Amino acid sequence: MTRAQLLRGVVGAAGFLVVGELVIRFGLSSGVVFPPPSVILYQAVLLPADGDFLQGVLTTLTNWALGLLIAVLVAVPAGVLLGALTPVERAVRPLLEFLRPIPSVAIIPLAILLIPVDELLKVSVIVYASVWPILINTLYGMHDVDPLAKDSLRSFGFGGLAVLGRVSLPSAAPFVATGIRIAAGIALIIAISAELLAGGTAGLGVFVIQAGSGDRTDLIMAATFWAGGFGLLANVALQAAERRLFRWHRARTGAAS
Repeated sequence: MTRAQLLRGVVGAAGFLVVGELVIRFGLSSGVVFPPPSVILYQAVLLPADGDFLQGVLTTLTNWALGLLIAVLVAVPAGVLLGALTPVERAVRPLLEFLRPIPSVAIIPLAILLIPVDELLKVSVIVYASVWPILINTLYGMHDVDPLAKDSLRSFGFGGLAVLGRVSLPSAAPFVATGIRIAAGIALIIAISAELLAGGTAGLGVFVIQAGSGDRTDLIMAATFWAGGFGLLANVALQAAERRLFRWHRARTGAAS
């Protein structure tokens, strides 16, 4: 992200907040109860001093990171295997296409019934939701490998594993990274959604439920603000890592820096 892009983003966000402040304070009827952005931001600044909120953040981010890590460990090898073995992919593809469109939030009630352990339940649904973008992007990456490069390596006497390690995996790596970045955002959404639906003792979703039971709309929105901030930071960090690790790919595809 360039400095000009960052500046435009900051100006756009500030303009949105100013418009929201004016509309809520002067444009809405007195019967509508919704905190203006200034109140939400004030509460968001105070929340890091709240022990319950910090415990909730730690729980949510722990589940998010663990679920995402397990998804990577499952989906990347599976995607490489399916991408390398075309007959196996053809056999499994109908099942993948059947399961992939199922909304991940829809399986949370089923998981509540089947998994009695709270943390295991939440990590499991995070894994399920995160697997698909990583798996599909890994498959696309394996299909995008230059066949001429593979044939050239084989012509020098290299076997299948050598071709996989020297050509296929490096070529597919940028696609895998993109899948992980997409999955990170989905995983955070599902982590909080699971807490909202399944409850528990701690978590951002649990904090929101407790704030809602006390009719604290300002706290609900402040916690939501922090959730969005965590998602934004994760996306920016992973995007920066992609740019640093795969400059060669961006140069080859002509992507903007």
